[in-house]
Amino acid sequence: MTLLQVEDLKVTYETDDEPVHAVNDVSFAIEEGINYGLAGESGSGKSTVAEALLGLLPGNGTVEHGTIEFDGTDLTSLSNGELRDILWEDIAYIPQSAMDSLDPVMPTGDQIAQAIHTHRNVTDAKAQDRVRELFEIVGLDPDRTDDYPHEFSGGMRQRVTIAMALALEPDLIIADEPTTGLDVIVQDKIIDKILEIQERMDSSLLLITHEIGVIAETCDELSILYGGKVMEQGSVENVLVDPTNPYTMGLKNSFPEIETDDVDPVSIPGSPPNLNQEPNACVFRDRCPFETDACRESHPDPVDLPNRNHRSACHRVKEAAQMRRTATEPETWDLPETTATDSDRGEVILETDELEKHYGQSQSLLDKIRGTDPEYVKAVDGISISVRRSEVLGVAGESGCGKSTLGETIALLEDPTGGELTFDGESYEYYQDGNLQEFRRNVQIIFQDPFDSLNPRHTVRQLVGEPLSIHDYRTDQKERAIVETLETVGLTPADEFLDQYPHELSGGQRQRVAVAKALVLDPDFLICDEPASMLDVSLKVNLLNLLRELADTEDIGIIYISHDLASLTQVSDRLAIMYLGRVIEEGEIDSLATQPKHPYTASLLSAAPEKDPTADRTRVLLEGEPPDPVDLPSGCAFAPRCPKAKESCRESEPGIDATGDETHRAACYFPTDETESIATDSSASNDDIAVGEHDLDG
Repeated sequence: MTLLQVEDLKVTYETDDEPVHAVNDVSFAIEEGINYGLAGESGSGKSTVAEALLGLLPGNGTVEHGTIEFDGTDLTSLSNGELRDILWEDIAYIPQSAMDSLDPVMPTGDQIAQAIHTHRNVTDAKAQDRVRELFEIVGLDPDRTDDYPHEFSGGMRQRVTIAMALALEPDLIIADEPTTGLDVIVQDKIIDKILEIQERMDSSLLLITHEIGVIAETCDELSILYGGKVMEQGSVENVLVDPTNPYTMGLKNSFPEIETDDVDPVSIPGSPPNLNQEPNACVFRDRCPFETDACRESHPDPVDLPNRNHRSACHRVKEAAQMRRTATEPETWDLPETTATDSDRGEVILETDELEKHYGQSQSLLDKIRGTDPEYVKAVDGISISVRRSEVLGVAGESGCGKSTLGETIALLEDPTGGELTFDGESYEYYQDGNLQEFRRNVQIIFQDPFDSLNPRHTVRQLVGEPLSIHDYRTDQKERAIVETLETVGLTPADEFLDQYPHELSGGQRQRVAVAKALVLDPDFLICDEPASMLDVSLKVNLLNLLRELADTEDIGIIYISHDLASLTQVSDRLAIMYLGRVIEEGEIDSLATQPKHPYTASLLSAAPEKDPTADRTRVLLEGEPPDPVDLPSGCAFAPRCPKAKESCRESEPGIDATGDETHRAACYFPTDETESIATDSSASNDDIAVGEHDLDG
């Protein structure tokens, strides 16, 4: 039975200039018990479809035509009150940013209870019992229902929003990018938890994401959107194994994978289309390597393919097999072929020796009077790394492991509290003693979120030109330097972007401006802190290729911080894995990615999603959360979560050179052979901690 039927949906946004045609004649259907995915780049119309379904379009958004039928009722014809009766009760929503969607001044449990009271006439005691039950279902401590959102980690906050969505046992769950920005281990836990609960409740799922791998492992059917149009749709296996639309092929080929002997990802060049005019030609034609005259004359209608449940909107759909063969080659997309260099790595440009950054905790007045020593969060706790010119060092780990603090400390945005830091032969004390501007010009940092790092009141010209003025660098060629740098990062032609403000740019374009702002000074060293975590897969690959090219051609050193090991294996020469302020494994990419020696590294690698829906990936769901960084356990900090931990692990902490291999080191007493079986053993032990059956009747 069809639960949701979307037919010829068209949504426009009114602006001061011209209307934006965000969704153009989109149609799809979700059957009962089916998981459905909506995929595509930013600006493709995915979230707009969800907002139209939920009646959450902004004031300037209008459903021009089309129908949205849920269980036989047209949602577009309902009043606000009638729609509210259906939302949460029958259709629930898991938003993208849990921190923005939760009330910061209300306990998390009270927020869920509020949703229950709105739709059900129950006592406070019964609502609180339900909240505790929901916390247990999503893997949170039921005794923490009185905690506020800021007291939870990002992954735990996202689980609170899942609990809220499940409170009334809806028939349809709409999840809009529920794992964007989360580390792979938390992402794996959340996806696994959504699937477990949703299967138990026999509900349907509409998953909106740009992560092809997440859809491949989660959904039964999907639609690929681009420019507000459905480019391809059908069963996940048909669409992702044998794509027939060039855009789907481009998305799939852009997805980075950990296997280093596989073909490198091939990005889609160019940017999404301007939708100020209603499409009267193929919306993908300007970026498609297979476009013909027919593509410029009309947008193709979806064609039913011989395979059951597979449709594609392409004028050359009959040539799909031939296009698939050539779509994996960079030259097909007019991209330079990437050549791996075994590196002409130069001399060491940056080195740390037992570097520390500890944060003292606040004390009560009584403790101060007594002279009690303060407690410390050991965010960076004795890290020794080095980076050469023309080398990219990847730094990976879960959220809260100290990656960003390490980057900020190396950039001297935080003062080290111990250890040594040397850049270009000089200690950090030299730069802090009156030479900091020299350091700032040569060491640049690219932050994760361009929304926060770019001044919203400055144009692109001002943003990229500001460092030149501050450092009095190339001031006689300022305009030329700005234009050249913008074109280096792929914002071409640069003249089209110079007078635009950040809010007028897409997410990928904003991040490129942030990269240009760092590169305009011709630095010797780049620190990249999760610069691609919020980017679409094709934009992510473009950025990774750009950074790799800069390292190879500009003789600069790069530290690339990320929780995405698939991306790190594409851009890095070496990897350092962090856990609770320490490096617990370090080595060359080829060795570390294929033969991890530490159980934690094996867990990170196993959590990376697989873009092939026919592949069988064993999930390694680590039990619990990282320990309190103020009160660390004795011995190995990973021991409380490690399925291989023995008594010796809890008694003393292994050193990073415990394996005796200088090129691939791990802080583990039982490396190599024993950790190879972690996937099997961890999965087995997971059954012991799985949540049991719960009465969801409330």
